[in-house]
Amino acid sequence: MRTHTATTKLALCAAVLLTAGVGTASAAPTDTPPAARTAHHTSDGPVLVDCLWHAQTRPADFTLACGDGNSRLTSLHWSAWDADSATARGTNMVNDCVPYCAAGHFHAYPVTVRLERPEPWPKQPGARQFTQLSLTYTDGRPDGFARVTTVPLWK
Repeated sequence: MRTHTATTKLALCAAVLLTAGVGTASAAPTDTPPAARTAHHTSDGPVLVDCLWHAQTRPADFTLACGDGNSRLTSLHWSAWDADSATARGTNMVNDCVPYCAAGHFHAYPVTVRLERPEPWPKQPGARQFTQLSLTYTDGRPDGFARVTTVPLWK
């Protein structure tokens, strides 16, 4: 009985933390006006699609770990955004998950962000979305990460 109660409490805590993390990340204010973050794009060039499937252009913040919010780009300053790629400088906030993610601490790592490989966005005909993101860590990096980390973006 005691094991069942502990397991249930742990599962409930995990669900609450996951819900709170997703809600907080998606509701966080940014310096970018709403029209620039979530607009219908047809010819303005590719967009960055967020965790809620909204089109963003030059966002100030962007969540990389949609499921748990343990990796997020903040303070993004875009130097380029065109038909083929986009480049920004900012900070990757990464949870060390020590001893576990709910009790972990976030650490800031300066990064250069590069978006590439625009492809048609199935959700919105006529629009294109970036499908690859590269982070170059410029001063330190999370344990186990390469200096340059490239990941596919959701389609």
